[in-house]
Amino acid sequence: MQENKFRHKRMIKKKRRKRIILTLFFFLLFTISIVSLIGYKSFSAIDNTYSGVERGEKSKLRDEKIYVSDDPFSILLLGVEDYSDKYDKGRTDTIMVATLNPKDKTMNLVSLPRDTLVDIPDHGRDKINHSYAYGGKDLTIETVENFLEIPIDYYVTVNFKGFKNIIDELGGVTVDVPFDFYDINKDREKFYFTEGKQKLDGEEALVYARMRKKDPRGDFGRNERQRQIVTGLLNKALSPKTVLKIDNIAYQIGDNIETNMKVKEGLAFAQKYKGFSKSAINSKEFKGEDKYIDGIYYFIPDEEKTDEIISDLQDHLNYTP
Repeated sequence: MQENKFRHKRMIKKKRRKRIILTLFFFLLFTISIVSLIGYKSFSAIDNTYSGVERGEKSKLRDEKIYVSDDPFSILLLGVEDYSDKYDKGRTDTIMVATLNPKDKTMNLVSLPRDTLVDIPDHGRDKINHSYAYGGKDLTIETVENFLEIPIDYYVTVNFKGFKNIIDELGGVTVDVPFDFYDINKDREKFYFTEGKQKLDGEEALVYARMRKKDPRGDFGRNERQRQIVTGLLNKALSPKTVLKIDNIAYQIGDNIETNMKVKEGLAFAQKYKGFSKSAINSKEFKGEDKYIDGIYYFIPDEEKTDEIISDLQDHLNYTP
């Protein structure tokens, strides 16, 4: 197996990225530790990310609107596989839910396997990632709320066009590679990964995050690698050195991310969660079984483990159905 020094760092063509990682949750925390340092241009660029939802400003499961500086809240993170057909909304290749509690400044992060069999409102039983194709972010939010039995207060969708550039702007991300493997990018270039700590640039991170077939754990292994990149990006985004690059990163964020969190809410969030670190992140993972129904693959979540995760999320949000 070749060593880290043989990792490639090549330019790539600007193409839509399929089956990659979702996760630019860090942009919410990014506006955070640098509240007083955001210039007008950066503020305006990030403000362009705002896009509301049909239900209004609060979840239907909430009696009152929450405030990020005072209340526990949740964020739905969606990595969208975007299609050029204007009649096709695309599908969510990766789905994560984060809950945050301001009292102890902790975060729960759970990955939902994209093939999970769930009830999609008005569409019956189907894979959870199909909810986005049927009804975009609004139906996906409703589907996840029904499945996890918690309110989804905010959402973030990521278009991966600028993902590589953002990681490069941050100076790369460090991950803990679970085993030796190699994979290729869209240009058929090989990238090698060696077990242990490894720093990745944007192109390498894309390849690392989307690999699935060579992972003995399949989607679960890929989800774990995606969570690694999330936490790694959090560390880089909160670094003092990041302030010097804020304008460039803000424009990348504005072009490739959509959310219903307003900038003023992000700034309030920033004040409350100053000093947040990846040690405060508690990752959770679903258990279950693989099953073929009418020749189609589904992931069937274990009821006991699912109930445990739901209970943990509800407790973290101080939410009682």
